[in-house]
This record gives sequence, structure tokens and C-alpha cells, in this order.
Amino acid sequence: MVTASRKPGGYGSYGRGTAGVGSDLDLLLILQRCDEPIWERLRRWDTSALPLACDLLVYSHEEWRSLPQWNPKLAEALLNDTRWLGEMPHGVHGVG
Repeated sequence: MVTASRKPGGYGSYGRGTAGVGSDLDLLLILQRCDEPIWERLRRWDTSALPLACDLLVYSHEEWRSLPQWNPKLAEALLNDTRWLGEMPHGVHGVG
């Protein structure tokens, strides 16, 4: 089950403002809830129509909040590099 998504964010070179020719677009979605395994939930978002290569991370809110415990380096990089499209999702400020 997937419930309403929160605002998406861009991370990596586009999030940092350093993207150039050949840069891919790194996107992050935080979902209210998602019971599907990570490899299954990615199928819901087809990024092939975008005009550049795209990497997508999709986490449930609970997974996002626990990210510092199971992958602290990724949590720090995402917290520092992500630029949210709209308001920052609730609970994102310290990722945990």
C-alpha cells in the first residue's frame, strides 16, 4: 500500500546547484506510508519521459526518519544536498 506522497526533492549536483552538461537528475520522494519493498515501489514512477537520466530514491516517512541509524553517510549527504520542491516535509529537519 502506498499513501499520499510528500513534496519531492532534488539532491546531488542539481540539489547543490553544481549540475552541468551530462549531469543526471537525482530525485527523492518521501511517502507517508509504503508497504512495498523498495525495488517494487520504484516501478510506480516512470522517469523515462524526463529529458535527462534520472535516479530516484523512494522512502516511507518511517524509513526516512530511521535513515541515520542504518546509513548515516547517506542521511547526512541527503540532508545537506536536498532541495525540496515546496515546503520541506515534516520531520525532515534532522532526518531522525
